[in-house]
Amino acid sequence: MTSELLRNAYERSERYLSEIDSQRVFPATSDLTALTGFEEPFPETGHTPEDILRQLDELGASATVASAGSRYFGFVVGGSLPVAVGANWMATAWDQVASSSVTSPVADKIEKVTSQWLLDVLDLPRQSAIGFVTGATMATFTALAAARHKILKKQGWNVEEDGLFGAPEIKVIVSDEVHVTVLKALSMLGFGKSRVIKIPTDTNGAMDISALPVLDSRTIVCTQAGNVNSGAFDPIDEICDHAQVADAWVHVDGAFGLWARSSSSKAYLACGIEKADSWAADGHKWLNTPYDGGVVVCRDDEALHGAMSVSAAYLKDRDRASQSYIPEFSKRARGIDIWAALKFLGRDGVDDLISGCCDLAQYFAKGLEALGLNILNDVVLNQIVVSWDSAEKTEALIHTVQQDGTCWFGPTVWKGHNAFRLSVSSWKITRQDIDLSLKAIEDSMQKIETSK
Repeated sequence: MTSELLRNAYERSERYLSEIDSQRVFPATSDLTALTGFEEPFPETGHTPEDILRQLDELGASATVASAGSRYFGFVVGGSLPVAVGANWMATAWDQVASSSVTSPVADKIEKVTSQWLLDVLDLPRQSAIGFVTGATMATFTALAAARHKILKKQGWNVEEDGLFGAPEIKVIVSDEVHVTVLKALSMLGFGKSRVIKIPTDTNGAMDISALPVLDSRTIVCTQAGNVNSGAFDPIDEICDHAQVADAWVHVDGAFGLWARSSSSKAYLACGIEKADSWAADGHKWLNTPYDGGVVVCRDDEALHGAMSVSAAYLKDRDRASQSYIPEFSKRARGIDIWAALKFLGRDGVDDLISGCCDLAQYFAKGLEALGLNILNDVVLNQIVVSWDSAEKTEALIHTVQQDGTCWFGPTVWKGHNAFRLSVSSWKITRQDIDLSLKAIEDSMQKIETSK
C-alpha cells in the first residue's frame, strides 16, 4: 500500500511540475472558487489515501501560485531545484527529528557539513555557529537573541534567567527601509517596534552612514544586504568599522542579498560584511530550495548557545546539538535540502545562479524602459522597481497583467511612489520568459490605453 501511495503522489507531483510553465501563474477565478470543495464537515469515517491525493490534485493543484515556475516575479521567491525537491522528499520519508546526533545521526552530520559549506561559499568567519531555521524572520530573531544575551551579560545581567524587567537598556538602530520581519523579531524579543532609532536612506534605499548616531557597547545595528524593493546594500563595511571601535553588535539581514557574496560579479556589493557579528539568510529564496529553509549565522558560538540552549536531564550538550542554536526542539531536517542544492551547484553553479539572475534583471529593466515604463531604482542586484505615468495607470497595469496570467508581480510603494516590484530569483527564468512577460505587459498597456 505504501509503495502504491507514494507512486501515486510522485506521478501527480511530476505531472504538476512538468506542466507548471504552461499554466497561469496565478489561479483563475474558477480555480479559486473550486477550493470550496475542501469545505466539508469533519468526516465520521476516514477516506482512502487515493481519494485524499485525488482531491488535493484535482482541487488544489490548479489553485496554486506557480512560484516554482519560470515567470513568477512576485516577492523574492525562487523555484525549487529538482535535486532539492528530491532530497526534501527523501528527508520527509526519513521523518527525522533533526535536533541532535541522538535523534538523527544523518541529519546532524549533514547539517554540520552544510554549515561549513555555507561559511565557505558565503566567505564568512569559519568559526561561526550556524542554525537551520524556518526562514529569515526566525534567523534574525535568533541572531538578535544572541546579541541581547551577549550585551546584557557584559552588563552583569542574565536575561535568560531574569528577563527584561529592570535590565540595562539596549539601543537598536535600523534604517527607514528596514524589513518588517526585522521589526517583528525585535518586537518578539521585547525591544519594541517604536523604540528603535531609524536612520534615513539614500535614493536607492541604503542607510545614510552620515546619519549614524554614536554607538556604544549597548548598541545593536541592524543592517540590510539587499533592500527588498531595490536590492540596495547598506554601507555595512563602514558601519562595522564604527561598531568595532564601540564594541557594538552588527546584524545583517541578508535574506536574499547575502548570496551576492558567492557571485563573481556582485560580491563587491557585500564587501566588509564578514566583519559583522551575525547574519540571516534564506535557502528558499535565492538558493532555490523548497520551503522552508533559513539559516542563522553567528560569529560568537557562546552567545548563540547561551541564548538558545536549555538544560534538562534527558539532554546532552557535549557536541553542541543543533537544538542548542535555534528556538525549536522539534524540527525537520531542512539542512538536507540546502546540502543537496549546494552539492548539485558547486561553487561555480551558485555563482552562475546568482550572477545570472542579476544579468536577467538588467535585461528585464531595459525591456521595461523600452516600453515607456519608469525604472525607479538603480538595478544593482535582482530587484526592479517600476511605475507608469501615474499611480492610477500603475495600479491598472498591475491588475491587468495579473488577470492575464502570463506572469505575476505585485504592488509596492517606493519613496512615496506607487509602483510594482519584480524579483528575478528563480533558476528557471530565461530571456524567453522575460520576453513573454514583456509582451504581456505591453499588451496590457495597450489594453489600458485603448479602454480610456
